[in-house]
This record gives sequence, C-alpha cells and structure tokens, in this order.
Amino acid sequence: MPDVDRCVGCGFEYDLGGAPRAGLYIISGAADIAELLGSGQNVQERPDPATWSPVEYGCHVRDVLLVQRERVLAALIMERPSFDPMNRDERAEYDGYAEQTPERVARQLHEAAYLFANVLAHFKPADWDRVLMYNYPKLFERSLRWVAVHTVHEVRHHLLDVRRGFG
Repeated sequence: MPDVDRCVGCGFEYDLGGAPRAGLYIISGAADIAELLGSGQNVQERPDPATWSPVEYGCHVRDVLLVQRERVLAALIMERPSFDPMNRDERAEYDGYAEQTPERVARQLHEAAYLFANVLAHFKPADWDRVLMYNYPKLFERSLRWVAVHTVHEVRHHLLDVRRGFG
C-alpha cells in the first residue's frame, strides 16, 4: 500500500498516531471555514472561472464530512467495503454549490463536523485498524485511522482554499 504521508499543496503531514484526536481537529477546522463564510465578504464570487468560491469549498467540505461518515460507518459494519469516488465536480453542479447561502452552508458544516466526530468518538481501540478500500490516490486498502487523518487533511486543505478565495 503506497503511503500518502504529506500533501505537497498545503504541507499537511499525515500522522496516523493523531487519529484519535481527528474529531477535534475536524470540528475546529469546519468552524474556521464557517466563520469565514459569515465574514461579510463576498463568499460567492470565484477568484477565477476555474477556482471554486469560498461557499463552494464550504459545500464541498460539508459533503466530504458526510460521505466520510458513511464510509466509516460502513467499514465498522462490513468487512473491507469499497466505495466509488464522491464525484466532487458533479456534486458541485448538481447540488448547486454556487447558489447556496453562506449562512446555511456554515450551519451545515458545523453539523456535518459534529456528526463525523461523534462516530470517531465512539470507536473502540480495535476500530481504528478496521479497513476499507479507499479510492485516493487510487484504490488501496486503508485503515480507519488513515481515513480519519485524511479527513482532517481535507478540512485543513480546503480551509486554505477558502482563505485564498478572498484574494
């Protein structure tokens, strides 16, 4: 299994030993994104046509948290489940990310973070080592420990994207 241990784009270091604290980091990062969405700045304007707006990134993080929660729950119930990609670009279009209100997205981000963190908080020690087939960067067996840390990365990486969206 190839390791994903560092994100070149944001510098995030994958520390699997930090997985039991992932829920706290996810809640904190989602709260930071939600706060930026409520900053009074224009969060629905794209910095350029190919880059999502802050509210679109907020929608994406919300959906990542909800999808990851379902993946983790499935891995706790089934042996080695496998999942299709979440199709981020199609979701953005079909769910109308660009038209969603920042206040509603901020509220949903908080809820999605708490829902995911709640599942992690109920893990038994052996649960962290349960596995699933994960499709990033390509299909490999991953532990739930890795999924939790990867989800922290998703939140932190996209927090930087939101901040960059303000120019």
